[in-house]
Amino acid sequence: IHTMLMEGQFIQVQKVEEGVFEVVFDRKNDSVNKLDRATLDELQQAVTSLEQVAGLHGVVFTSGKDSFIVGADINEFTDMFSHTEEQVYQHILKLNNIFNGIEDLPCPTVVAINGIALGGGFEVCLAADYRVMADSAKVGLPEVTLGINPGWGGTVRLPRLIGIDNANEWICGGAQKRADSALKDGAVDAVVAVDQVRAGAVDLLKKCISGEIDYQARRTEKTSPVKHNTIELMMAFESAKGFIGAKAGPHYPAPMQALKTMEKGVKLDRAGAIDVEVKAFAKLAT
Repeated sequence: IHTMLMEGQFIQVQKVEEGVFEVVFDRKNDSVNKLDRATLDELQQAVTSLEQVAGLHGVVFTSGKDSFIVGADINEFTDMFSHTEEQVYQHILKLNNIFNGIEDLPCPTVVAINGIALGGGFEVCLAADYRVMADSAKVGLPEVTLGINPGWGGTVRLPRLIGIDNANEWICGGAQKRADSALKDGAVDAVVAVDQVRAGAVDLLKKCISGEIDYQARRTEKTSPVKHNTIELMMAFESAKGFIGAKAGPHYPAPMQALKTMEKGVKLDRAGAIDVEVKAFAKLAT
């Protein structure tokens, strides 16, 4: 029997079996999931309710729609971007607590990416320990195409998962990535047919719960500075600067800003790197 831990307008949290829960993004009366303020509020509630479960063993994130989450609600940006840089900074920094909350849950977490997961939608995926992706899905961080950089940990978590060179290309290029590329680069951990995504995610979660997979090691890597020596770091970013600067040109600051954000962030812990990202986001937003 499915027991509901939370039933919201946009998110439902249900018990799969003892100690294992499923967070379902399923926006009522809509064909897609997006991250507007109301959904983020419910995501915060979902994380808080899971934190309070005694004997929590694992959490799987799924979608009730054909896509996973198409991104943030861009209609809300206009309002937010009319505020001061400091206000945008404070607002976005606070929202990062939700994503950090997912990353810090006291159990392994796996996302079933059944369809498109872009921008903030992909940042939800990056906050979890592992990702299982449908072979038909697409993922990416297209923020620079809107003239901003990711603001919910994209520049922090992606380089730690796929390496600096790959992350520079993903984030500064803003492209949507197919499943084969995402798997090759390490942005996702498995690719399966769309009807197998949830089962695959639950299976991976059980391997973490049994101790067959060391999810703690993955988590430590994701929340620590990137392991690289200074020369390597310098070379990775210097070569990217020439290429990205030439491609973006002088009137399009977002790709270079994203690059500088990562250059600073990779040397810092999670809190420091997120702070750098959010400051850059606020600067570009205003």
